[in-house]
Amino acid sequence: MSPEERLASLGIELPEAPAPLGSYVAAVTSGNLVFLSGMLPLSMGKLARTGKLGDSLTVEEGAGLARLAAINALAVLKAETGSLEKVKRCVRVCGYIASTPEFTQQPAVLNGASDLIAEVFGEIGRHARAAVGVSVLPLDSPVEVEFVFEVETD
Repeated sequence: MSPEERLASLGIELPEAPAPLGSYVAAVTSGNLVFLSGMLPLSMGKLARTGKLGDSLTVEEGAGLARLAAINALAVLKAETGSLEKVKRCVRVCGYIASTPEFTQQPAVLNGASDLIAEVFGEIGRHARAAVGVSVLPLDSPVEVEFVFEVETD
């Protein structure tokens, strides 16, 4: 099954690739690597939720937001490469989780993004990663996730 077919089987339709919210580009291709800027959990151009894990958001809610950030990342990746079928490997995922000082379940939150990438790409979706707790993120976003993919070059 292709990545697009897997997305369809999951009931996911990729949105338009979100536009950068500052002075940067959403993706940079260097050789056979595509580096995606930090993705926020945007829905129709707006944050789906704001707040911090361990305060106003549960682990499950945070994981859902990380999954939404990954969906946005796939939209950017497809716009950058033309097709998700060009992906050879998800190399790395780094997630920033806005959380209270006592919150220690950042990896469980980031699983929302990691699990989706594995569902869409199978074994080549398994990746190295870091889950980092931070005090605040842009626009009071609960999560921000960045990605590196290896792709076929023309």
